[in-house]
Amino acid sequence: MKILDPTAEASPAGRPLAEQRLRLDTPAKIALVDIRKPRGDVFLDELERLIAERGHAVIRTAKPTFTKPAPVDVRAEIAERCDAVIEALAD
Repeated sequence: MKILDPTAEASPAGRPLAEQRLRLDTPAKIALVDIRKPRGDVFLDELERLIAERGHAVIRTAKPTFTKPAPVDVRAEIAERCDAVIEALAD
């Protein structure tokens, strides 16, 4: 698997994949976080459809603005209620 880093690095650095802790062969609760960049919701709508087709529960949440980190209460709710999180970034 090849992961591309979208930042403007002069020479890309290799990064190991994180240890997989979630088994997707059993139903999971997956948080989809909209960071409020333009069209991120379009991407998340399609991702939600694909995830739900595979039998997983989707919990949608959003940051108030893309310019700041998600509030502590939003992060705490995701950590408490979800098995995994996907954050959308789009322009």
